[in-house]
Amino acid sequence: MTTPVAATAQSPARENSPPARKLPWSVRLFTRLSRRGLPPPVCAVRVAAGIEVPAADGVPLRTDHYIPQLTGPRPTLLVRTPYGRGFPWAFLFGGLFAERGFHVVIQSCRGTAGSGGELQPWRHERADGQAVLAWLRQQDWFTGELATIGPSYLGYVQWALAADAPAELKAMIVQVGASAPYPLFYPGGAFALENMLVGIVAMRYWERGMGAVFRAMLRLQVRMRKATRTLPLIDAYPPATGGRIGAFEDWLTHPDAGDPYWTSLDARAGAPVPRVPVSLLTGWQDICLDQTLVEYQRLRAAGTRTRLVIGPWTHSSGFNDDLPIVIGEALDWLSAQLDRLPPASPPGQVRVHVGGGCDEWRDLPDWPPPGPAAQTWRLAADGTLSTEPPAQPGVSSFRYDPADPTPSVGGQLLTTKAGPVDNKALEARPDVLVFTSAPLPADLDVIGPVSARLRVRASGPHFDIFARLCDVDPRGRSRNVCDGLIRHVPVAAEAGTDYQMNVPMSAAGYRFRAGHRLRLQVSGGAHPRFARNTGTGEPPATATRLAAVDLEIVHDTADPGGLSLPVSG
Repeated sequence: MTTPVAATAQSPARENSPPARKLPWSVRLFTRLSRRGLPPPVCAVRVAAGIEVPAADGVPLRTDHYIPQLTGPRPTLLVRTPYGRGFPWAFLFGGLFAERGFHVVIQSCRGTAGSGGELQPWRHERADGQAVLAWLRQQDWFTGELATIGPSYLGYVQWALAADAPAELKAMIVQVGASAPYPLFYPGGAFALENMLVGIVAMRYWERGMGAVFRAMLRLQVRMRKATRTLPLIDAYPPATGGRIGAFEDWLTHPDAGDPYWTSLDARAGAPVPRVPVSLLTGWQDICLDQTLVEYQRLRAAGTRTRLVIGPWTHSSGFNDDLPIVIGEALDWLSAQLDRLPPASPPGQVRVHVGGGCDEWRDLPDWPPPGPAAQTWRLAADGTLSTEPPAQPGVSSFRYDPADPTPSVGGQLLTTKAGPVDNKALEARPDVLVFTSAPLPADLDVIGPVSARLRVRASGPHFDIFARLCDVDPRGRSRNVCDGLIRHVPVAAEAGTDYQMNVPMSAAGYRFRAGHRLRLQVSGGAHPRFARNTGTGEPPATATRLAAVDLEIVHDTADPGGLSLPVSG
């Protein structure tokens, strides 16, 4: 059993290190408030703040080392972030994990919070991750047992390190994170305008403190409508973000998935599948859900030990609503992989929360879960949704006008407006088609990937199709469960104006209660969550013209298409 020692028993670095000090009062306070539901701490913690770790090119990377006051060798937990080293990382990782026996190293990415160089998101994380590892190898407290942890961009830097995984890397915990930026920035081929504006503002201002973040986000929300509805976008956004931001303009001006710009930022490109045990955590309304599920399947196919947890969360709400689950999962994974204390509950393969009328956690053997049958619900011109083909052919039509774009409501957003909301006002618009089932005679559990296959007739070749699954309760409230958008990009081989559109609608873990109804929405966009399709084919950054498009959903009795649901039980 390890024994607590005096605060001076361990030095934070071999040389040129600041003295270890008592944790700041704010970190102690938040750490204490966050312990509920977690295993008790085993030691006190001190911190050596402001260590300068040299990158390969000599740029200093500002680093804090949280030191567990224990004798004997202890593993190291690495956190690299562009959002400053203070709140919430200082207590979330520096406090909670160090007091459970981990050396915790929190480092600011280059160009942020005192680190030298210029912030170029996604660009330098492979090399800078290897540089901090080289520094760790020189420290007398480093045992050669390293794990990484963190959400969002803090997840990407883990994948970047794993692209050339060092022997010391024993475990990864990627929370609501992604390994490649393009699928986040252009889901379905359309630029994720609102999320990317929020994301770049957070990255730019977070290190300046929560007051600066609040003011920047308030300015963004006040000016969001004008910034996202003025053309060209490349000139309209700066008043909302406080000035031009080179990274955002790079994202906006590279819309093609095959562009070398994106390949150079993909942590997977040219790298073998990591063999490091990986814990993946996401939420049904997380912007990283789809990519997390892809990563899980990629890791499993390669034989990598993998854990997947999907909660009832948005991109950030798990840390607010269910912190004991989020941190408890991480502690269990670290315990299992580092062979320390036995985990409170040995992590299985997959654990998901089933919402709606269920509200329970389920353990599954894999993802997608084996067993659920794909059940197809057919669309009819009278607005009904049924497991039977339509009695007669027909069409459902609407006009998408980018001058008055169909608005986005809830869903996978980075704002407080994310998640399930009432879609009643949206569904009343003439540019939104709804197809609704009869009241369900029994509960219906949908667990797995959801999609829609539609035959679309369009007056022009440039358009988007947005599809959304909703739960309509007996009072008529329509709440979104999952959705997706696909951008039609014309190719020379196409002929005519009829297109088969397969719209992946993310995945769901949801129970539709007896007496509720299924509803499928179909529209031409969800703005400003997705940048509107201008209808002209001009590049999204510099487009200056708008063209409306007339769209029809064709209901053919021989090949009706429809909504595909993975029905369990």
